[in-house]
Amino acid sequence: MRAPLFTALFALCGVPLLAQTPAAPSQVHTSDIGYSYSLPTEWEVIDTAATLPQVQQQVGNTASSETEKKGIACVQIGLTARHGTPSSVVVVVALPFACFGQTMTEKDLPGFATGASEGIKNTFDLSDARHSSYTLGSHGVWVERAKGTLKDHPEVKYTVETACSILKKGAVCWMSMAADEADLQAFEHGSVALDGEPPAILVPADAFAKKP
Repeated sequence: MRAPLFTALFALCGVPLLAQTPAAPSQVHTSDIGYSYSLPTEWEVIDTAATLPQVQQQVGNTASSETEKKGIACVQIGLTARHGTPSSVVVVVALPFACFGQTMTEKDLPGFATGASEGIKNTFDLSDARHSSYTLGSHGVWVERAKGTLKDHPEVKYTVETACSILKKGAVCWMSMAADEADLQAFEHGSVALDGEPPAILVPADAFAKKP
């Protein structure tokens, strides 16, 4: 259930943000499921409240079970932001356990994280994918980085990166479609705090030097 759920939502929520209208800039996003994440203030935050129900309905129509449908209905798009031309995009997706009625543990991390990263293949051609894992405080993080080109616009080159973790109150994934190295660094260096622990950068510089 978990991999197809995140696959579909990332596929539908990621690329359309490139064309949406920005709201006010914001530096720090805080979620009641237990995480905060920051981006530089020049990143434009996108309001997806109006489009999320449509996405959830579209994905729900292809769900293979009632459990998947419930999970789709519970998913939150915590933050969406873009920067530059061509636009880089960051999306944060969370699944609160209280709404879903089930919890996940560290052993579930590789499965749902892999599904999240696989979803982008519906709109991107990916190559040179690398994945790894590391810890932020007491939390495990799974990360994948790949080169990507939009299927409809292969002339634009991106670095696609997804990092996922499991918190006490929910599961969360951060995804970046970075058009240049500076925007990738902004995504990776964003300060993240998990379950009230001291903040750290989302993706350490040596993340991909470690064994997956």
